[in-house]
Amino acid sequence: MYDNKITFIKTAIIEDNEVHAGLLEKYLIKWSKHKHVPLEINQYLSAEEFLFEWEPGLGFSVLFIDIQMHEINGIDLAKSVRKKDSEINIVFTTGITGYMAEGYEVEALHYLVKPVNEDKIYKCMDKVLNKRKDINYIIVHSKDEIHKLATSQINYIEARGHGCIIEIFTKENNQKKIKQTEVSESISELETILPKQGFIKCHRSYLCGIQNIHHIGKTEITFDTGSHIPVSRRLHKDVNQAFIRYFSRIAKI
Repeated sequence: MYDNKITFIKTAIIEDNEVHAGLLEKYLIKWSKHKHVPLEINQYLSAEEFLFEWEPGLGFSVLFIDIQMHEINGIDLAKSVRKKDSEINIVFTTGITGYMAEGYEVEALHYLVKPVNEDKIYKCMDKVLNKRKDINYIIVHSKDEIHKLATSQINYIEARGHGCIIEIFTKENNQKKIKQTEVSESISELETILPKQGFIKCHRSYLCGIQNIHHIGKTEITFDTGSHIPVSRRLHKDVNQAFIRYFSRIAKI
């Protein structure tokens, strides 16, 4: 069983051939068990089905896209995705090797020739994991829903009633888009599961994500997205010191 703070990989297989999709899913599950990394696999039989459900911020880490599909092909699907998400990993699967140039155009991570090979799937997923090894997620709840939020995308957490408001950002067309999520966890509960080096209390009602701070003023903190929250006089020095420590550590890496 995995705890609230995990490296979690959410994948999508977009493939109109169920046999190929099943084989790919089998190898992904084997890789997940071998690496002890939680993996969520979602299957779509067409690009249209995926696009109907997908939007940036749903947490997909890697898309396995069949190039030769009816209606919208895999290349056009990848271009549509890339316009809204510059960071998602795209892996093409195909029976024909003549699409390398198109793969470079959408910055594809990998190119798998069918039938997919278990060893190549392992190497592909190792690449994904290595790119994401510094990304942690927390699992939070709101009413009847469960949310998986990347800690690196959290600007701040505000205590609100018995729960909290969490402000996160996602990237679309290289622009940061802000979203607020109301969760049932208390601020003290979230403080225990968030990485200690990345978050600090700046006010009795607020936790802030240090890596997303743009400016610390006398009475408020401004984030890279332009959002701002209060900082108390009592905690101002602690926040300044945490900010300096965090970015001094990053500079040494």
